[in-house]
Amino acid sequence: MAQALAPTTAPPPAAPSRSSRRRTRRLLGLGVALGTLLVAVVLSVAIGSAMLPLDVVWQALTAPDGSASHATISGARVDRTLLGIVVGASLGVAGALIQALTRNPLADPGVLGVNAGASFAVTLAVAAFGVTRIDQYLPFAFAGAVVGSAVVYLAASGGRGGPTPLRLTLVGVAFSAVLLGISQTLALIDTDTFDRMRFWGAGTITDRPTGTAADIAPFVLAGLLAAALCARPLNAIALGDDAGRAVGLRVGATRCGVVVAVALLCGSATAAAGPLMFVGLMVPHAVRRLTGPDWRWILVYSAVLAPAIVLFADVLGRLIVIPSELQVGVMMPLIGAPVLILLVRGNRVRQL
Repeated sequence: MAQALAPTTAPPPAAPSRSSRRRTRRLLGLGVALGTLLVAVVLSVAIGSAMLPLDVVWQALTAPDGSASHATISGARVDRTLLGIVVGASLGVAGALIQALTRNPLADPGVLGVNAGASFAVTLAVAAFGVTRIDQYLPFAFAGAVVGSAVVYLAASGGRGGPTPLRLTLVGVAFSAVLLGISQTLALIDTDTFDRMRFWGAGTITDRPTGTAADIAPFVLAGLLAAALCARPLNAIALGDDAGRAVGLRVGATRCGVVVAVALLCGSATAAAGPLMFVGLMVPHAVRRLTGPDWRWILVYSAVLAPAIVLFADVLGRLIVIPSELQVGVMMPLIGAPVLILLVRGNRVRQL
């Protein structure tokens, strides 16, 4: 007698793996971050010290007629918003890179002497060459930022062990203090110097020369490309230099690439907008709670959320003292310091 065949049932569908669920959450979070940036862009274009109806804003963007209100929106506000996006993305990615390089979640791009180098170069240009226009600041500030980063890296490379995270931090802090002291001395000796660079030194994305965002865009793109190339090696180096070498990474080359990327990104942003504090410090520290320790995702999130924070701070600065404005460099510490304190208190600061 033939045996009855046992009924066959389809195997249950496999449960999604942990890595798949994590990737899905990260993609959803990235979508929310992009939506946040879009809201910030809309508010930046629509809101200003001169309050204009939304239909006027839309007409200025779609069918400008050359009127004063349309020129304000399609010219000044759009340029300001574009510069905020470029500067914010640069500072956010640069901050994430420097935190990965130094394995310190509370480090910022100023550790490499970028801000100090740019400020010193601008002060020297004003004092020695009589530079007065903001478009003349740009090459000096950028050159100072790049040279400052190179000096810190080369000084930290001396001796045994090369440019370790501790050496980079110590040399950068000392170098920044020296340049800051010299810059303040020059400004105090020549009061005209201080008056000329005060607006740039406060940190602002308004009243920049037309096309400033386009001028720094090639350097920013080069810096973002260098950051993308360094993202995967940073995951291994985050476990320590020995772990990086064990998997075949060239630790020195990766560090050099990170320094180049930070110099390009932060140098461009500082040259265009002045020193903006807390952007490169707060944003990567915050997004790490969303992405985990994967530096590829941290860099992407930072590039999206940092410009949103800059634009929100700039919009708030326009509203808080209408009809005047507070510069974004003034607003960022007011927003960033409390947020950073909450982040640190809510999550123990661990070495990366």
